[in-house]
This record gives sequence, C-alpha cells and structure tokens, in this order.
Amino acid sequence: MNKSIALGLALSALLATPTLAAPICSGTFGLSRELYSEADINDYNYSMLRSKGVDVTRVEIWGGCIRAFVIQADGSEQMEFYEPTNFRRVE
Repeated sequence: MNKSIALGLALSALLATPTLAAPICSGTFGLSRELYSEADINDYNYSMLRSKGVDVTRVEIWGGCIRAFVIQADGSEQMEFYEPTNFRRVE
C-alpha cells in the first residue's frame, strides 16, 4: 500500500512540474552528416552565425537545431537556438 501511495505522489509531483518546451527545427543541416564530422558541421554553423553578426562562443547540433551560446549586450552568455536551413533564431 505504501509503495502505491509513494508512486502516486511521485507521479503527481512529476506532472505538476513545469517543463521547458524544446524548440522545433527542421533537422536538415547544410552539410551532409555522411561526408562531414559533427565537429566540421559545428565549425560551419559557427562561421555562418558569426558572418550574420551573432556573437557566438560555441555551437552544437541539438535536437535538430543549432544550439548556440551567444554573448549578450550586458556581457552575459545565453543559449539560443537557430534553424539549420536558414540560421533564423527559433524561440
């Protein structure tokens, strides 16, 4: 009986916890994953974002998006997501 109560409480707490909504991206990258390593693709995405004026410190492929760590005007760093097909920021 105690196990079922504990499980019910744990499930209730889990369902009541707010979740972060993941951005939705196409997952289509400009460079083929068969021809280029993930590091090569990250370097390419880094260069493309920098060329568009985004003050990126590092990037990586994440859930079909480009996850970029960007320096903000106040000097802090913030994680942002970009669409890999057109480098548009995803909210």
